[in-house]
Amino acid sequence: MTMRLLTGFLAAALLTSSAQADANWPSLLGPNEPGHAQGKNIPTEFAEGKDVRWKVAIPGEGWSSPVVLDQQIWMATAEDEGKSLRAICVERETGKLLHNIELFNIPAPAPIHALNSHASPTPILEAGRAYFAFGMYGAACVDTKSGKVLWKNTVLPHDHGGNGPGSSPILYKNLFILNCDGTELRYVVALDKDTGKQVWKTDRSNDMSKSNPQMRKAYATPTIITVNGKDQLVSPGGFRLSTYDPLTGKELWWVDIPGFSNVQPPVYQNGLIYISTGFNKAQLWAIKPGGKGDVTDTHVVWKHLKGVPNKPTPLLIGKELFMVSDNGIMTCLDAMNGEEIWSERVGGAYSASPLYVDGRIYLFSHTGEITVLKPGRKYEVLAKSTLGDGFMASPAVVDDALILRSKTHLYRIQK
Repeated sequence: MTMRLLTGFLAAALLTSSAQADANWPSLLGPNEPGHAQGKNIPTEFAEGKDVRWKVAIPGEGWSSPVVLDQQIWMATAEDEGKSLRAICVERETGKLLHNIELFNIPAPAPIHALNSHASPTPILEAGRAYFAFGMYGAACVDTKSGKVLWKNTVLPHDHGGNGPGSSPILYKNLFILNCDGTELRYVVALDKDTGKQVWKTDRSNDMSKSNPQMRKAYATPTIITVNGKDQLVSPGGFRLSTYDPLTGKELWWVDIPGFSNVQPPVYQNGLIYISTGFNKAQLWAIKPGGKGDVTDTHVVWKHLKGVPNKPTPLLIGKELFMVSDNGIMTCLDAMNGEEIWSERVGGAYSASPLYVDGRIYLFSHTGEITVLKPGRKYEVLAKSTLGDGFMASPAVVDDALILRSKTHLYRIQK
């Protein structure tokens, strides 16, 4: 083989590998920077019958986001008013329903918040397996080919406080890790991903025994960051952001924050952790990771107090941070100092996190309005559309296509 042919072969192999790496969306907010996708030629305007490659009704109700691996799209759903908690799988190319598997049967499910569902946590995928969590009802692992339930763990006690489940799981090495923050029991737990058996469990360190039980709960998803060559688990809970050794559960350092019912996962970019402090009135804090014990007074770099979302996760694009509040205020901040660059009303209400793809920001509202913005230091709307019956789940991107879960249907949007 000549050097020119060898060079061309290697380049093609690298491109193929890159394309394959970007062809999946196996976890909440995707495989790259949170909310960032590699798709190209994504449509900017939407309508039933326009660039809709397929549309399929999803049984039951669930706000879990779609996750994609190879030719399968998985999500959670709840049927029979929350009594039947299920795993749903559809074929990526056609939208054909492949699996509808009952994981848990709950004779008397607890109440949920009006903006929540019984199946809101997003599953996570790896080769041959789909992992699900339903808060206090348990966690489970499914064989993605056969649909066989490989294990269940029903010993994750904590009271959702009338809001329903929210925390999505993550995978780290051989561990399945989940936040369990209820009105009484509050802890982070790691299960063996092959068996579902507990490996470690760490109670939240801040004493809230004398506080209102409703102010102890949280619904956030943890994340793994690397600081000075060492992995750390960053996990928001009521009134405290804690970090742990992900292999042992030992608490490393923490920052006390002024909020509870946290929903967003932390975002780690620019050497900072960005976190919304949660209800009642959210603040956005930028925190320098590291240290030991309580670093509240030394590691908080800046705070922003206006227009901060409780549910949609902020989107970082370079040195600029974009966030849409629950009530439709879009704000751009300087990510390094927290200074406001602009703030404008988009309109609508939001739970889905914004998406950055093909050089554009996409917003998906509760009632189906889709707003496309140009990122930058001035507010610029590129397109507005309406599709479906509203979006509570965050989007996925695969094969230059948007995978969108509305309240009742799943869409594949592609030119």
